Amino acid sequence: MKHFLFFTCLALLTACSGGKKSLNEGSWTLQPFKKTDDYNPILEPDPAARFYCPIRKQNLQWEEKDVFNPTAVIKDGWVWMLYRAEDKVGKYAGTSRIGLAKSHDGFAFRKNAIPVLYPDNDPMKTFEWEGGCEDPRVVKRDDGLYVMIYTAYDGQTARMCLATSSTLMSWEKRGLVLSDKKYRDHWSKSGAVVCERKGDDIVAKKINGKYYMYWGDSDIFLATSDDLITWTPVEDKKGNLQPVLRPRPGYFDSKLVEPGPFALLRKEGILLLYNSANDGDKGDKSLPNMTYSVGQALFSADKPGKMIARAKRHFLTPDRSYEISGQVNNVCFLEGMVWFKGRWLLYYGTADSKVAMAECEGE
Repeated sequence: MKHFLFFTCLALLTACSGGKKSLNEGSWTLQPFKKTDDYNPILEPDPAARFYCPIRKQNLQWEEKDVFNPTAVIKDGWVWMLYRAEDKVGKYAGTSRIGLAKSHDGFAFRKNAIPVLYPDNDPMKTFEWEGGCEDPRVVKRDDGLYVMIYTAYDGQTARMCLATSSTLMSWEKRGLVLSDKKYRDHWSKSGAVVCERKGDDIVAKKINGKYYMYWGDSDIFLATSDDLITWTPVEDKKGNLQPVLRPRPGYFDSKLVEPGPFALLRKEGILLLYNSANDGDKGDKSLPNMTYSVGQALFSADKPGKMIARAKRHFLTPDRSYEISGQVNNVCFLEGMVWFKGRWLLYYGTADSKVAMAECEGE
């Protein structure tokens, strides 16, 4: 019996950590990606930007310190970017707010003067103050509603929260993503909803009658929803969260894994681009400890919890000066992805300080 349990656990661990090896990576990964060195970094902090904070009751340089970790969508033929910005005030290395910028070509962005989502004197203040609103990911529902999943940080616990908008300019906060008492105070981040591409649009896609979301920032888990607003974590028969992707010893993703932008439903399956950190002792010896790189994994199109392939190599890793040195060194952190003018554009945070991009011609 002990031998049976051992080999059963070993098989499950292998499924979560490595995936099947029979698929040729070139048949399902997005590649090759090229960093747009002529434009990078495409977004930097602006000390001149001012915003009246309704909680502190003073004008602040709301993006003086850093801008990073953006999401992006296509609307009216423009690339709209929502990004995290930090000031230099307070005890948590600055309060984060969500800013907005637009571009007609995907490279040169014009910022909105003030943030579009931020801590306020509202029911979410207890979760958002004073760490702030972090790391947005935005998807479109088939009725045109935009849904943002962002992280609220109160200084102790990170929690996934949700906001909706029809314009991308004005957002209505809708509360915690994991609102059930069991998970209300559970550390949760990084919700990547399964979507499909319809022309230039990326639209949330139901699978077997449900929306699915990958989430988590150590292991990666699943949650389901009927409407993109109310979510239920996927649990095993014992009522525990069930990991679908875990770190791998010996690889670039040996310390932690965390979803990137939306998960893309393609003919090969559900493609998840994910962020990861390297364990200096147990991971990739060619990378410094805690280097953040981006990997790719493939899940079954009709069983989103079943991983069927996983790339052995990262496709984005810090090797430019603005990625190596910053608020947090050695970071490429991907959250933004759009299909624009016949190619994929990726927008990612660099060293938790600036925003850069990469592009890929393949579909």
